[in-house]
Amino acid sequence: MPFPIEEKLVVAIASSALFDLTESHGVFEREGAKAYRVFQEQHLDVPLMPGVAFPFIQRFLALNTWLPEVQPVEVVLLSRNSAATGRRVFRSIQHYGLNISRAAFTAGKPPFGYAPAFNAALFLSANGADVQQAIAAGYPAGVVLGQGSTVTEETTELRIAFDFDGVVADDEAETVFKEQDLAAFQSYEAARAHIPHRPGPLADLLQKLAWLQSLAGDRLRTAIVTARSAPAHERVILTLEHWGVSVNEAFFLGGMEKSRILARLQPHIFFDDQRSHLRSEIGAMVHIPFGIANRTEAIG
Repeated sequence: MPFPIEEKLVVAIASSALFDLTESHGVFEREGAKAYRVFQEQHLDVPLMPGVAFPFIQRFLALNTWLPEVQPVEVVLLSRNSAATGRRVFRSIQHYGLNISRAAFTAGKPPFGYAPAFNAALFLSANGADVQQAIAAGYPAGVVLGQGSTVTEETTELRIAFDFDGVVADDEAETVFKEQDLAAFQSYEAARAHIPHRPGPLADLLQKLAWLQSLAGDRLRTAIVTARSAPAHERVILTLEHWGVSVNEAFFLGGMEKSRILARLQPHIFFDDQRSHLRSEIGAMVHIPFGIANRTEAIG
């Protein structure tokens, strides 16, 4: 019987996001592909150090442990390595006890094109060019930044936070703000408070997380952290309700620094379309290079 990948919430991840490849990438840059292959073979049994997204992936996979009869999540490795040089990556995966068994090794070519084949709701990579191309192709993808989650509490809770405009929703309203001003943005949103936003790059992921929450309960918490404030909050709420999504927490900051909330919320991963809102000391930050905010800075 074929594996029911279409029934899982799938995160696809590049080895550059899962592990710290600074040393081996340096060999590749200085000495080329052949030296890189030799280096990986010589260090085959030396586990790679955890990368930015490692703590999130570790806790995400733990949902299968908490829900053993359903096994609702899957992580797939999409790597620019060849199958040969990827052996060290898989041995590192095994070393850390991560339940990842499916992979695509593309020998230097961008791997994101295989994300739909694996039913991936998200592709994470440290390679900005790959992510930019993935977003341009209509795939949900993000660039990992920062140092990874620093959360050390004993709880098994997984916390995932999202910006709204340009991440969960499209950049329609954000474009009004940038091309006009805040007053125009507020008027525009107030006039359309009854019209749901069109989906953004991670709308499908948020909707699938809502399904996962119905299984995981309090072990999974979601949040919206946006620079919007009243009355522009109305359309956010309407949009989420239209999609059948209910987040645990929502923060409408009216231009306050998001780091003030994120430092308290301590999400294991946070997605935003503006790098200026992604403070590496807070934990695993993911940049979504989508829309007008990535041509010029906008509302957030």
